[in-house]
Amino acid sequence: MASVGPSAASTQPDLPSGAAVFKTIPYAFILPEIVCGTWVWILVAATSVSLPLLQGWVMYVSLTSCLISLLLLLSYLLGFHRNSENWKVLDSLYHGTTAILYMSAAVLQANATINSEYGINANYQLNSAASFFAFLTTFLYILHAFSIYYQ
Repeated sequence: MASVGPSAASTQPDLPSGAAVFKTIPYAFILPEIVCGTWVWILVAATSVSLPLLQGWVMYVSLTSCLISLLLLLSYLLGFHRNSENWKVLDSLYHGTTAILYMSAAVLQANATINSEYGINANYQLNSAASFFAFLTTFLYILHAFSIYYQ
């Protein structure tokens, strides 16, 4: 009787749960994404928001992605995924989509920073720090999405 080779599911690496989330490379990006994203909306909220249409989108993207990433981190910590392959697809799609949305928010925040350089209520330092963290968070989401995709 010929033995059947290992199935495709057994050759895939296991999804981490518990404290192992912070030790595996794609999933270790979740906590820095949350921290940097939190800095984005704190810094934008601290400004006078002279351009509400631009910075409103930045606040929306940063706040919702921070909350969804926090829920995703909690689901990995508590082991809700049960090592299902669908969670990898969900994680990759979420982080890819969020990277695109965060890139648009980072560009709008950079535009608000440029406009606040010579404005009356100049919060240039806060806006430039928010722009830096927005681009850093975008980079973290891109790294996470590609590392899941290539794993």
